[in-house]
Amino acid sequence: MLLQISDLSCGYGPVLAVRGISFEVTEGAVVCLLGANGAGKSTTLKAISGLVRPARGHVVFDGRDIGRLRPSVRAGLGISHCPEGRRIFADLTVRDNLRLGGYRLGRAQFGAAEEQALTVFPALRRMLDRRGGLLSGGEQQMLALARAMMARPRLLLLDEPSLGLAPIVTRQVFDALREINRQGTTVLLVEQNATQALKLAQWGIVLAGGTIDLQGPAAELLESDRVREAYLGA
Repeated sequence: MLLQISDLSCGYGPVLAVRGISFEVTEGAVVCLLGANGAGKSTTLKAISGLVRPARGHVVFDGRDIGRLRPSVRAGLGISHCPEGRRIFADLTVRDNLRLGGYRLGRAQFGAAEEQALTVFPALRRMLDRRGGLLSGGEQQMLALARAMMARPRLLLLDEPSLGLAPIVTRQVFDALREINRQGTTVLLVEQNATQALKLAQWGIVLAGGTIDLQGPAAELLESDRVREAYLGA
C-alpha cells in the first residue's frame, strides 16, 4: 500500500476541517475525493503534502509515518502536490516553470523528465519561451501539471484540475491524467467534475463535514442513486 491515512484529524487553529478519516491508496491507482465545498477535501491533500499538520492520526507513505515531516522532505520522498488555482509563476517562462519543478534532478534526469512532460503535454513544446502569465487558462493548467510531473513523483496530489476550464479542455486534461497514471504515477484527485473523476478513478471517497460519508469502487459510486443525486445532477 503506497498511502495509508489513519484516523486523521486536521484543520486551521482550533477549527478541524477533517475529523477522523481513514483510507488507503494502492500504488498505481487513481483515487478521487468528492464532496461539497468545505467538506475537507483540499485540507486532506494539504495534510498529505505537509502544508497542514495533523492534530491526530497518521499519514503513512510507503510504510513510513510522514505526518511530522516538512513539505520539502515529503517532496523528496516522491509526493508532488498540484494545488487549486494552478499557482504557476506567471512572470517566468514555461521552460523556467518546468525547471523549478525539476530542481532536485540531475542534468540527465531533468532532460528525461522534461521530455516526458512535453510528450504528455505537447502543446507546451512550442511555448517554452513564453511567459506563463500569457498562457490561456487551459494551457496554465497543463503547465501546472507538467511542472508537478517534473519531480517524477510516485504520488501526485491534484486539487480541482478542471476548475474554470471549458469542456473540451477538461477532456484534454483528463486524457493527460490517464496517460500520467498509465506511465506509473499514483494519483489522488480532488475534483468538482464528479462524473469525469469517477470515470478516471478506480476508487472513490465522498467527504461530508470533514468525515467520510461513503467510499467504494468508482464504477459503483458512479451508478449510486445517492451519489448521482448529490453530485452528478441526476
